Amino acid sequence: MRITLVAGARPNFIKIAPIIAEINRVKALGSDINYRLVHTGQHYDDAMSGQFFRDLEIPLPDVNLNCGGGSQAEQTAQILIAFEKELIENPADLVLVVGDVTSTMACSITAKKLNTKVAHVEAGIRSGDMKMPEEINRIVTDSISDYFFTTSQLAGKNLLQIGKSQQQIFFVGNVMIDTLLKFKSKFKAPQVYNQHKLTHREYLVLTLHRPSNVDEADALRRQLDFICEQAYNFPIVFPIHPRTQQQLDLTFLPKNLIITSPLGYLEFNYLIQNSLGVLTDSGGITEETSIMNIPCITLRENTERPETIEFGTNVLVGKDSEKLKYYMQKMLSNQWKQSQGIELWDGKTSERIIKVITNTFIS
Repeated sequence: MRITLVAGARPNFIKIAPIIAEINRVKALGSDINYRLVHTGQHYDDAMSGQFFRDLEIPLPDVNLNCGGGSQAEQTAQILIAFEKELIENPADLVLVVGDVTSTMACSITAKKLNTKVAHVEAGIRSGDMKMPEEINRIVTDSISDYFFTTSQLAGKNLLQIGKSQQQIFFVGNVMIDTLLKFKSKFKAPQVYNQHKLTHREYLVLTLHRPSNVDEADALRRQLDFICEQAYNFPIVFPIHPRTQQQLDLTFLPKNLIITSPLGYLEFNYLIQNSLGVLTDSGGITEETSIMNIPCITLRENTERPETIEFGTNVLVGKDSEKLKYYMQKMLSNQWKQSQGIELWDGKTSERIIKVITNTFIS
């Protein structure tokens, strides 16, 4: 059996790493399964992708399509063209896509146009917000995929509502947590931790990258000023996304805001694990904080991961400054809810995925 694995951006690498490890494990035991790793190049600089390959022990991709840069439409078009050529030259029995980035959608379209089966890992999640590019990517990918690996029971219900059959849907858990649990013992302090003499539970972590939060420079600056003010003297470490950095004047920033470059997986999660709490607009980080039992405030109006609110450590505040102030006070005073554990987020998701694939295609 030949599988083409697609990765294009940082969240993809975290999800693809344990799947590669499991394929290698079952292949060593005699299973007739081979993979080809395609990097679309959506995140194309070393800070945004190369370090993740090293941290997560992912082998070098068989090919890099070099489809970085440009608008959403330009990038989609580049990937469609390049991946079509790749798949014609290297046919597969199954194309496996993960997550909800542009690469996920574009490669699933290309595969289906070439009559190749598509499996979507992290299928069925929905925010209900059509202003999010990721929501469009999810809807398109799920509309044409053949097999769906879900992180929650709710995701499966979402797929049933759009006409998918129960036989196509496999509730397997969250593959990101496989990676988190596997590499937890290897987390390491980033330079910024020692440079600023940070100490356990005595600082906050902030990430912002979504257009609704960072594309308007004045609004971004007001939000940063407000967050820093509410944190009092607590340092706030802000690994800055390239998109965010383009909008932010780095002069005259609040004294307790520590700007740093994007961090590798092991360094970033060390920072999270030892923090008092996290403020973010990233969905993936809310999953990791829930498993690490770290308080998390999501600076969005909605989430495609409601289980992190119901069972995890996440809360939504949107753009409500009073709500943000309230939850920051709870965070700073150690009055936060405890994670209750989330079903099948146990480090064994990749095993369940490959078992389904081998049973479907090989047995």
